[in-house]
Amino acid sequence: MTPSSADTGNGRSFLPVDAARAAILDSLQPITGWERVAVRGALGRVLAADIIAPYNVPAHDNSAMDGYAVRAQDLAAEGETALAVVGTAFAGRPFSGIVGAGQAARIMTGASIPQGADTVVVQEVVRRDGEQVFVPAGQQQGQNLRRAGEDLAEGGVALAAGSRCGPAELGLIASLGIAEVVVHRRLRVAILSTGDEIASIGRPLGPGEVYDSNRYTLFGALSRLGCELIDMGVVPDRPEALETAFREAARAADVIITSGGVSVGEADFIREMMARLGEVAFWKLAIKPGRPMAFGRIGDAVLFGLPGNPVAVMVTFYQFVQDALLKLMGVNPLPPAERFPVRAGFALRKQRGRVEYLRGRLQRGADGPTVTLAGAQGSGVLRSMSEADCFIVLPEDCTAVQAGDTVCVQPFHGLV
Repeated sequence: MTPSSADTGNGRSFLPVDAARAAILDSLQPITGWERVAVRGALGRVLAADIIAPYNVPAHDNSAMDGYAVRAQDLAAEGETALAVVGTAFAGRPFSGIVGAGQAARIMTGASIPQGADTVVVQEVVRRDGEQVFVPAGQQQGQNLRRAGEDLAEGGVALAAGSRCGPAELGLIASLGIAEVVVHRRLRVAILSTGDEIASIGRPLGPGEVYDSNRYTLFGALSRLGCELIDMGVVPDRPEALETAFREAARAADVIITSGGVSVGEADFIREMMARLGEVAFWKLAIKPGRPMAFGRIGDAVLFGLPGNPVAVMVTFYQFVQDALLKLMGVNPLPPAERFPVRAGFALRKQRGRVEYLRGRLQRGADGPTVTLAGAQGSGVLRSMSEADCFIVLPEDCTAVQAGDTVCVQPFHGLV
């Protein structure tokens, strides 16, 4: 599990971002255990078994448009073709007759293609006169048809194990007449904040205290992922209290996420406790904000020791923890990080050797999109995350940004 030489690789004491992410993901396997749930209960859950199509979808050749079902061989290469209308096919009420030579059937979207017909001509291009329809030249055999099994063939995999069920997936499962699905059990995640200065909301602050925002941030992020949350509250900076909390969390949860207590201060005990009760893979990253982030295990539980500053908690969660949780949940493949280049609408200097995640706002202009900074960029300024809609990702070798330079952004949509 431990990247033994990565901590000091290339002469540096900080693990690069990509190496840290790879080390985390390579060390994890999906949790075991599954349950059967009703389709509506599968929203946000991860399939533990393939969904197999019990029949062709669509079940029969049908029309993709409102129009007329005809025989292509009857249509003239030039001019109009007059055809006798012999009936109508509705979705759910097929035309029971046969479309013969010189005939056509009125057909609605989704209706089965009548016997004898092989082409649908859309109603917008024809001319109807009583019981005759006049079809212009230029039609193609097989046009406007949806073939049986075109979406899914009987016995084929409709959704693979590892798929996370969203609204479209629920609809697809329901369209197959399947009432229950097998999903991975919910991932159990214990969260706790550490620090004698951390106060729970609902009481006045004492001297030097701050309210605990990190547990609420993590609550929101983990709830969106569909995790089973175990909130262990605020644990004081005392080794015996931390040990008790860690042992309890390791017994109850698959993952433990802490905030605070992983830097080099005298009262920062998380890393020491991880090493004593389990193992530490790394704890210093070449990143800003979020340099002191520990990763390891206690017993069978994976542990992420996140920094104490609120923005650093969010940056490290979304850059490292979220994909790790998705892998543990059984999601396969992991969704790729969406990033794209835009013009910078700001200027700043940056220290070489670390990846920086700034909070930005995308703006559309006549010359294309630009990104500006979303307020103060300090790691304790949580408001900057609320006002932002993207991360501005500055690579290790970047030392400065000038207005008009191209920078990489990672939008919050689909991430946060």
